[in-house]
Amino acid sequence: MSEAPTTPSPAVPEEPLRSVPELRRYKLTIAYDGTLFHGWQKQEPAGVEPLRTVQGVVEQAVLRTMQQQLNVVGASRTDAGVHALGQTAQFDAATRIPLERMADAINSRLPEDVEVRRAEFAPPGFDAISGARSKQYRYRLFMSKLRPLDRRHYVYHCWTPLDVGRMNDAARRMIGEHDFLGFAAASHDRITTVRTIHDCRVEAVGDEVQVVVSGSGFLYNMVRIITGTLVEVGRGRFGPEVVDLVLRTRERREAGPTMPPTGLWLEWVKYE
Repeated sequence: MSEAPTTPSPAVPEEPLRSVPELRRYKLTIAYDGTLFHGWQKQEPAGVEPLRTVQGVVEQAVLRTMQQQLNVVGASRTDAGVHALGQTAQFDAATRIPLERMADAINSRLPEDVEVRRAEFAPPGFDAISGARSKQYRYRLFMSKLRPLDRRHYVYHCWTPLDVGRMNDAARRMIGEHDFLGFAAASHDRITTVRTIHDCRVEAVGDEVQVVVSGSGFLYNMVRIITGTLVEVGRGRFGPEVVDLVLRTRERREAGPTMPPTGLWLEWVKYE
């Protein structure tokens, strides 16, 4: 007796292999209110709770978003109390999150005093620190006898009138390549103190006087000391030629005071 022919089972389609996401470098543009931060750079003293820093907060938010270990590296190590509109940072990750949704995804995990303004693919060879070609800072001085209650964390309250013309005379002397040792804190920790200032000017903006400085890079507290020197010029305590003196002697004691961090803003970092 012959066996009945068997019907072959239908072929089961194979599960398509999911492609592994490519490891990419991402560039973030970040804004923050520095009032409640201990600066940008992570600080984790041994045996104590890590200090609240912008880098630490952003890195944790990116880590939770990407679900992988990574490091967020920033272009500028702003001090405690300093603010930013255009800090630049980078990280490397392999993710399927669409680029157009990445900033929103990270922001949903950030506190209200910091925000990713833009996320983009970094160009080949991008390095947020060494690739920076110029940065711009703005120091805001509030000019009134009344207290700036609504912006007290974002400006420095200047009680005395300032001569903007004299300040601009002094500011122009900063422009160019100079040794700025006399405009740096003693703990600047840099091999060379030569920097190039592309622009330095003083603007009257409403009830504020604002010092704008852009350059190839800055030493520790350099913008705050430049501003303190220009304020002394504006008050009439120094002549504009004090800038020439400090650049020539490289003596910190010849310059003005270090202004508080409150009024300082990192506006942008450029890479071209």
